[in-house]
Amino acid sequence: MPPKARVVTKASNPESKAPELNPETLNDRTCQRYYQTNPVQRRFEEAGFPGLTPAERKVFIYSNLIQPIADHKISLSNKTERDYWKQVTKDGLPIRRLRQGHCWGKDKTGRDIGTYQLENFERRSVKQARLASLDILHHQFLAKRRKAIARGRDVSNEELDEEKTRRKDMATLNKDLYGHSAGSMSNNPEWDDVIPIPYSEPDDALAKIAYPDDYAEATSYLRAVMAADECSPRCLRLTEHVISMNPAHYTVWLYRFKIIQTLNLPVPEEIEWLNQVALENLKNYQIWHHRQLLLDYYFPSIDGDEETIKNLARTETQFINSMLEEDTKNYHVWSFRQYLVRKLGMWNVAELAATQNLIEDDVRIFLVFSNSVATPNLPATAHDPKVPGSLIDREMDYAKEKIALAPQNQSSWNYLRGVLAKGGRDLSGVREFSEQFISNLGADGEDVKSSHALDILVDIYRQAGNISKARLCLQRLWEKWDPVREGYWKFRASELGEAIE
Repeated sequence: MPPKARVVTKASNPESKAPELNPETLNDRTCQRYYQTNPVQRRFEEAGFPGLTPAERKVFIYSNLIQPIADHKISLSNKTERDYWKQVTKDGLPIRRLRQGHCWGKDKTGRDIGTYQLENFERRSVKQARLASLDILHHQFLAKRRKAIARGRDVSNEELDEEKTRRKDMATLNKDLYGHSAGSMSNNPEWDDVIPIPYSEPDDALAKIAYPDDYAEATSYLRAVMAADECSPRCLRLTEHVISMNPAHYTVWLYRFKIIQTLNLPVPEEIEWLNQVALENLKNYQIWHHRQLLLDYYFPSIDGDEETIKNLARTETQFINSMLEEDTKNYHVWSFRQYLVRKLGMWNVAELAATQNLIEDDVRIFLVFSNSVATPNLPATAHDPKVPGSLIDREMDYAKEKIALAPQNQSSWNYLRGVLAKGGRDLSGVREFSEQFISNLGADGEDVKSSHALDILVDIYRQAGNISKARLCLQRLWEKWDPVREGYWKFRASELGEAIE
């Protein structure tokens, strides 16, 4: 290391020096300091070597000769180097000087840091110093925690909270200074022991998915804990975090249910949390499948407790009704309602009245009709000898009444078929009723008030052996009354055993 140069009198300058201006940018200040530590350089640039005084020439030449040795580009023996620097010190030559063209680098936006105003650069320097000090404390925490874990314990909660705050501050500074975004998981010391498993797609993938950084980070930790088969409270919180970003992630729902089973967590609390998620995601299927799994898991523990089952049925029905207020045709909600009726044995007047009220509000809700035709332990369209004939007659009249209100509503026609099947009756019982919606079929003045009446008449005529008339109904459907499904109607006609023209 060269010794510090002693202060010597600078070479005289025949010209009077102009006062130096205060620098505005970092590059201006760097340039100013360069010339301050290279006193002859500006004179050399302005007047050239011939324009320098003899004293200035000596300083200029010696300064340039010293530099290669100071940079260790020329090696000298120990004795020679001592003698060399002794002479340099004696002559007071400028050794410690800045280099020209120093580059300060670029910031996160690609801007040259040298163009910063000095006050902006000072603020940036303070942030960098703050980040460096936090990084030192961060590594001290990691070392301390490793020692604590080696002794079979962990650091205190207060230290964990301090580290969480520290990492958040570091993430903010890193993003502000360098544009580096750190996820919430990596900033949480709770997850220090988990090595995330990122998702990688092949380089030649046709369409790579641009996952948000937070989601990609969370799912990488999710893969890691799932691979380790970890079921813990922190994993439960992780599933909630992933679900908040992607409620349709079916794998995370299954993993969450596994955690609930393993930790034996209270199902009512999970359902309470699930209610809010469902209200925020009305059309999500995974939510209702998870709810069904929860009830299947919970029901054996309350089986036989009529009061608890009654309260569960009441609260579930209340929530279902609140969901249907948002969307009366929500298929997932109606599917779960049918499951709930079968699971909790809700075969009562209140449930029937509730479905009837919904039909009165909107006669076209097919799902309500589907729910109404169900009976215990049997498919919706299976014959149930336990259902009295008077009930079948009543429901047939009810279906006919709704068909008369909206003849082109497929829901009520399907319900009529379901009621007949539930009572074990043939379709011939509604032939006269169905024919009143058709007139002059295949002739002039043909009038069809319901294509669904034609559909049911096809089966009625086929059962009666009148194949030609059944085929005529199908032909008019594909030709005029429902040409959108032409292929389907022709397929039905082919099943009648007659050729299609």
